[in-house]
Amino acid sequence: MFEKLEIFSMAQALARHGAARQSVIAQNVANADTPGYRARDIAEFGQTYRASTEDALRATRPGHGFDGRQANAPTATTVYRPDAAAPNGNNVSVEQEMFAAARAKSDHDRALAVYGSAMKILRTAVGGRG
Repeated sequence: MFEKLEIFSMAQALARHGAARQSVIAQNVANADTPGYRARDIAEFGQTYRASTEDALRATRPGHGFDGRQANAPTATTVYRPDAAAPNGNNVSVEQEMFAAARAKSDHDRALAVYGSAMKILRTAVGGRG
């Protein structure tokens, strides 16, 4: 029932995106001293979500996925950061990773807040109480 409401699928996609971004950021921090390592990131949620919903076929039922996955589920796109590299070829900046981690946490928290608000509205509409 909830997968048919766009607000729930968008909140779920945003939460998944925040978690995937935290994972990539953790890998960057873990490789901060690895020679030749290039810092990675995940494209902004708005870009990946918009790209997955524009002109895409939509699955109306869970069994109607295309290529084994739902057509309207956004996929995270990994990008490399174009920062200047250190003499050993590594371009990870721990300070930049801290800011990126805070933003990813903020995105994840926003997704949970949207989901909670939508659930509250749905409960009020169905049962008359929040």
